[in-house]
Amino acid sequence: MDQLLYISMTGAKQNMHSLAVRGNNLANANTTGFKADLENARSMQAFGPGMPSRVFAMTERPTQNFTDGLLKTTGRDLDVAIKGEGWISVQDKDGNEALSRNGNFTISAAGVLQTMQGQPVLGNQDAPIIIPLPVEKLEINEDGTIEIRPEGAPADALEEVNRIKLSKPFAGELTKGEDGLFRSTNGQPYQPDATVELVKGALEGSNVNPVQEMTHMISMQRQFEMQIKMMKTAEENEKATNSLLRLS
Repeated sequence: MDQLLYISMTGAKQNMHSLAVRGNNLANANTTGFKADLENARSMQAFGPGMPSRVFAMTERPTQNFTDGLLKTTGRDLDVAIKGEGWISVQDKDGNEALSRNGNFTISAAGVLQTMQGQPVLGNQDAPIIIPLPVEKLEINEDGTIEIRPEGAPADALEEVNRIKLSKPFAGELTKGEDGLFRSTNGQPYQPDATVELVKGALEGSNVNPVQEMTHMISMQRQFEMQIKMMKTAEENEKATNSLLRLS
């Protein structure tokens, strides 16, 4: 009896974890450059004295869906999107390099080129990109080079100030952190890749399919209800067994 109850209990718990993963995907359906999390479940052997026949359910977030999101044209000078494979290097809150597909940039009061989340964008020598202010015009080219025209300069006085670090590590070696940034699982540095191209004046949308996520959530909800029914059945069977023992 306890085997049925144990399996149902762990199954219900993991269904709740799956619902959390799918719910987070759905909440980020409109987040620029967001990559949907995948989840799967499997049965695991429980090891230990007296538990050779025990298994439990376990839900994992093995990887992300790395397919491209749709490009949305904005026409904004500080908006860029990656064309195909590739990543933009940014600096996380601990000062380490991380990767993002979010090209929705802004310039801080100190002239730091950063994402809307305040993460500095990295350029030459893996250093944050500083834009000499004030500028009248700023252009980000397809190869990541940044050109500016200082305020009051002639119309053709564009000068290159830096180049956004673009790389193309193997997606299978990347994992997403709690801050939404991606990092290498093997600890290898990210090498600049000249084949990565940017699309100017555009942003990559989230690759979450809301209809598909809703369908999965409904399926997970039904599985959770089934686990609860199994737990209820285990309770009823336990009561029936106790009644028979009292009669005997």
